[in-house]
Amino acid sequence: MKRILTVLAFFLYLGTNAQVTQEIFESFKLQERRDVQYYVPEDYTQEKKYPLIVVLDAEYLFDNVVATANFYSKFHGMPQAIIVGINQYKDNLRAQDCAFDEGSGLPSDKAKLFFEFIGMELIPYLETSYSTAPFKMIVGYDATANFSNYYLFKEESLFNSYVTISPTLAPEMETRIPARLGAMKKTIFYHLITDGEKAKRDTQIPILNTAIKAIEKENLYYFYDEYLEADHISVATYALGKAFDNVFRMFKPISPTEYKTQIITSEEPVFDYLSNKYDMIEKLFGFRKSVDLNDIMAIYAASRKKEDFESLKPLADLCKKEYPKTMLGFYFEGEYYEQMGEPKKALRTFEKAFGMDEIDFLTKDMALEKIDALKADFGY
Repeated sequence: MKRILTVLAFFLYLGTNAQVTQEIFESFKLQERRDVQYYVPEDYTQEKKYPLIVVLDAEYLFDNVVATANFYSKFHGMPQAIIVGINQYKDNLRAQDCAFDEGSGLPSDKAKLFFEFIGMELIPYLETSYSTAPFKMIVGYDATANFSNYYLFKEESLFNSYVTISPTLAPEMETRIPARLGAMKKTIFYHLITDGEKAKRDTQIPILNTAIKAIEKENLYYFYDEYLEADHISVATYALGKAFDNVFRMFKPISPTEYKTQIITSEEPVFDYLSNKYDMIEKLFGFRKSVDLNDIMAIYAASRKKEDFESLKPLADLCKKEYPKTMLGFYFEGEYYEQMGEPKKALRTFEKAFGMDEIDFLTKDMALEKIDALKADFGY
């Protein structure tokens, strides 16, 4: 598809050199010019992949989304993202973009074109212009939050993550959305947020929340937040941080609560938790994230606590790849052989660990203690 584009660009800066480009996008689908703005990280490189975040109601939400994404990428390990905001307040465009038939609840003719503009023009342009990851998020508020749900009804959802802030739902959406989420094969993060004002008068959102909660699917990650102290304007400020925290939680190191409630209580092999976490990151984001030392130590501690010594072997193999110059891999492998009743292999492996660099709590003295104990016990 050939994109017709007229560019009127200027550069603004957030923080140091973070770049926001404002552009007039000439849409073939809409047969009109649309104001859009893009945020690209200041250290953008073609060698990395960046999740794509589409922000509707950009005049209201764009700066807030950019600030939240920057904060989480800096302090919580979330990958840096490319963010596109679509301005919709001028000339009542918002109402036209998101209009639906009151009877059917389906998009109007103009809204259908706006739907195609995002999916067939704007996103393809960004995917060909930048190094984007497979993961895509859409953020909407009120009418635009309702509109974002229409992408769920494509055969293959265009987005992996939906952040719907105080949506004003079209007719029947409270039943259509759960039905579609229940049928989806794609991994979906769905975040429904409401404010105190809407919570008092809206009848559809409680039905929607109850129906989605009842869905039992491993590929659906559903979050609901009700901010009773927030009004319909301030709710976005309350909501975005929590939404990003939930969606990008997999990038954070394993927390003490996560360790106690999900790893220790699971009946699956301990190592599977770590493997599944990093496999999901690779599947959704298109790159293999380096394994945090904190996560390795959490899995090691859980393996010992649950006496799941079988998990020590794949953990050791992983450490040899991730931390090749350190003791981690050979020390854990030595413990594995020790617990499996293979003292000769354990002794040789601890001797290898002794020759490697110390890391975290593992010291050469600890390896030497293991070596001496094995020699004493088995007469080597």
